[in-house]
Amino acid sequence: MTVVSVVILTVLVLVVARWATQLWLDRLNQRNVLAHADAVPDAFKNSVDTATYSKSVQYTLAKSRVGQIEMTYDTAILLAVLFSGLLPWSFKLLTGWLGTSAWAMGAILFVIVVALSLPGLPFDWYGQFRLEERFGFNTTTPKLWWTDRFKALALGFALGWPLLVLILKIVEWMGTYWWLWAWGVMMLFQSVLLVLAPVVIMPLFNKFTALPEGGLRERLLALGKRTGFQAHSIQVMDGSKRSRHSNAFFTGFGRFRKIVLFDTLVQQLTELELEAVLAHEIGHYKKKHIPKMLLWSAVSSLVTFYVISVLAKQEWFYRSFGFEPSSIVPAFLLFALVAGVVTFWFSPLAHWWSRRYEYQADAYAAQTMKEPGSLIGALRKLNEKNLSNLTPHPFYSSFYYSHPTLLEREQALLKVSAQSS
Repeated sequence: MTVVSVVILTVLVLVVARWATQLWLDRLNQRNVLAHADAVPDAFKNSVDTATYSKSVQYTLAKSRVGQIEMTYDTAILLAVLFSGLLPWSFKLLTGWLGTSAWAMGAILFVIVVALSLPGLPFDWYGQFRLEERFGFNTTTPKLWWTDRFKALALGFALGWPLLVLILKIVEWMGTYWWLWAWGVMMLFQSVLLVLAPVVIMPLFNKFTALPEGGLRERLLALGKRTGFQAHSIQVMDGSKRSRHSNAFFTGFGRFRKIVLFDTLVQQLTELELEAVLAHEIGHYKKKHIPKMLLWSAVSSLVTFYVISVLAKQEWFYRSFGFEPSSIVPAFLLFALVAGVVTFWFSPLAHWWSRRYEYQADAYAAQTMKEPGSLIGALRKLNEKNLSNLTPHPFYSSFYYSHPTLLEREQALLKVSAQSS
């Protein structure tokens, strides 16, 4: 068996194995949800009424059914793109039209990436205007939905194309160690984006208004002062123009840092519960979770560029997918397509790490509030309002949940409270 045949077989096995595992996890989760569907589990009887729980079960099952169809569809598309010869044919056609300069290659890579995203649009549309609409979450309009996508496309082109060109130029200029220089440029770009995003990019999609004077604003500012977390402003984002789902976060650095609350969150929670939610977010800051995650992202990016640099030298890598080894662009493209079927198997480890941070931020919030009840109340309401799955299968949550389940968080909060009392 040739090296090319081994590569094709390996990738094929990885793609199919991921699809089969995803289906198995989904069915495990469905069975677990159905096993608890007849009545509200004892742990939630005091926080969720029967009608809401029944609706959350139906929402979970409906998303699961659509998800199974979508993952099968995506797998078929991926296999077709990798092994039908369409990708190398398209690349050859586009290089024939546009040439092989760095600017042309950057444009070709951008066009192909956009084209590969198009098959997913019908599922995105169905999810928003059928599934979310059916369960009362959708508040957006078709016009806004399409406007968001055209804005994202224009923004991606304005920022992504020059970045791609610069990286391709670095490949030409820097020789063997281009990957190290390209990584440095990417880190600089991401750092600038972290500063510009809350000031320039996010306002392109949402309206941000200062939290009005009053008890809530004073309470949150007092919390920031008490914890040593100084934010430039506290703002409310009009998330309700797209969905009734809710969230809170802080963004930016230094004097650009701001606290952001979804307007839906302000409507759903009491002032004390909002304070507890913000204390949780501040917990991430105080525990230095964000720089740790940024460091991990930087290391991952460095490894990515290095692996691409190695693969770009291998003739078998190109020929396995029908390309001639004449440009590094197919190596970038193929790596992006194949990487997901490898990283999927590390999802439980990544989510274990993320959940560990969530527990720490929860504990910080409980200690700051001097009681766990406010955060528990907020979490219960958020799970209820978002129709969250209260009984996920452990295997399923390990692969897909970056946050602990409601029950896990409540138990951990009560344990922290008992230990500190």
